[in-house]
This record gives sequence, structure tokens and C-alpha cells, in this order.
Amino acid sequence: MSEKPRSDKAEARIEAQRERILLAAQQCFIEHGFHGASMASIAETAGMSAGLIYRYFENKSAIILAIVQQQLELLRDDLSLNRKVDLPAEIAARYGTANAQREHGMNAALLLEISAEATRDPAVAAALDEFDTTLRTGLIDWLSRAADAGGHGVPAALAPPRALILQCLVEGLKVRETREPDLDRKLLAAALHEFVPLLLKAGVSGEE
Repeated sequence: MSEKPRSDKAEARIEAQRERILLAAQQCFIEHGFHGASMASIAETAGMSAGLIYRYFENKSAIILAIVQQQLELLRDDLSLNRKVDLPAEIAARYGTANAQREHGMNAALLLEISAEATRDPAVAAALDEFDTTLRTGLIDWLSRAADAGGHGVPAALAPPRALILQCLVEGLKVRETREPDLDRKLLAAALHEFVPLLLKAGVSGEE
């Protein structure tokens, strides 16, 4: 006999429970690191039994991988590829906000944990590799696309190195958040407005 399909209400409850666990795990990972946080501490933070958590995630590694995938999607969103935006101003405005809100935006402390975990866990490393490839391809497309199609018209030969620098800039600022959370936002905005437009410029550097 085939298994009865779950109702929309049941699916919503499952998704809500998963999200509750992931938010609790994220809090524990930020405070104690991936390896310092136990399933017991995650369960306590989530307000549920460890046994219940195992109904949704096979083990802590599965939770870590889910957090990695979730956080990488937030980092992708931070780059705002498909809309007209003042990118320097938006990057400056988002600096430090994820650390304050925790569940919103890519968290800088988690980015450091993810990068370290990738050196130990092949599954996390594979997730990062896939993300890097997808994001870099998206950035190249966004930079090289014509302006009337939402891009910047950067020549094909220049788009890959500029995409790499832009990705490093955003990720580097996430790391900077952990060391200098009170960085002068006016200084940051001025620096970004000075250099980011050079990456978005259609012509070769030095051309009029």
C-alpha cells in the first residue's frame, strides 16, 4: 500500500519545525562553533527533545549542511544580482546587520565556521564548491549582460576577474564584521563608492 500524501498543513508543520531547529542550531553554532555545540544544546535552545530533532535531521552533520546551504543562499541574496541597485550603498548598509538579527542575512561568524568546516568535511566542501561556481557564473553573467537587460556591459574578458574580486570583497567584509563590528559606516560607504564602480564600469580600466 502506498504511503498517504502529507496534507499542506502537515507539510507546513514539518517546515516550521525544521526552521525552528535550524534557528536554534544557528544560535548554538554562533556561540559555540560547529563542534562545540551539541545536539543536547541545540534541543534545549529549540525547546524540544533531542529525539524529536532526529525525526527531522539524521545527525548534527545534516544540520550543519542545512545551515551551510541556508547561509550561502543568504550570501547570494546579499549580492543582489537581478535588480538595479546602488551596490556600494547597499553593501555598506548591510554591514553588521546579520550579526544583530541573526536569522536575517549571512552571519559573519557562521561564514568563518563554514570555511573552517570545509577543510574537514567533504560534504561541506562540496557545497561550498558548488556555491562558488554558481555564484561566480551568476556574477559574470550580471556584469557582462547589457545595461538594458539589467547588467553592466562589462567585456567578456574582464567579467571573470571582476566577478572574483567582487565576491572576495563581499566575503571579506563579512569576515571584517567579526573583527570590527563598529566600523565607521561613512568611511565604509566612501571606500565602496570609490572602488566598486570600477568593477561595474563597462570599459577597460584607464579608458575614458
